[in-house]
Amino acid sequence: MNTTSPRRVRPAALVLAVVAASTVALVSCGDDNDSSGSSRSATPDKASFSGMTPSALKSAASSAVASARAQASAAASSASAAASSFEASVSAEVARASKDAQNELKGVDGQGNAMSEVAMTGKPRAQTGGLLAVLVTITNKTEKKASYAVQVDFLDSSGKVVETRYVGAENLAPGAKAQPVAISTKPPEPVLTPKLAKAQRY
Repeated sequence: MNTTSPRRVRPAALVLAVVAASTVALVSCGDDNDSSGSSRSATPDKASFSGMTPSALKSAASSAVASARAQASAAASSASAAASSFEASVSAEVARASKDAQNELKGVDGQGNAMSEVAMTGKPRAQTGGLLAVLVTITNKTEKKASYAVQVDFLDSSGKVVETRYVGAENLAPGAKAQPVAISTKPPEPVLTPKLAKAQRY
């Protein structure tokens, strides 16, 4: 009968126990090094970043600036076109009358004889493409036909005449009205004030 000797089992069991203990110790040491802050290089997860790279931000900013400039340029062009359109619509009918009125007023002393027959009303800049324009209403308050010459001065904040425009009306019947438009060609700034300077009936 074969019987395993107890003395032979004990050394084998002892070897296994030592190996197991060593393995646990090695695992434990590895954990301690990690927890003690040992340096390890790690590649960050790109998916965790949000936003744009500097080059992309610069490109987006440039696009935004270019877009804003384009819109401003388009708005300026539109306003200029509107102003030109308005001026053209009234210049054809007042050009000759303006020249005649200027010639007629050359020999007039003072304010003329028809100041009470002329009134002025400012036109909204939204209707004139941003230009400063006044509607000059001329009413023939006499009992016979008459022609009129009117001078409109545009003054700055100090009261200095910056620009002068002339309008007129010919052969108005008694009680009839004419409404020529006096337009300043100066820039919107500084703001000018229109003034009725002369009005002559002839």
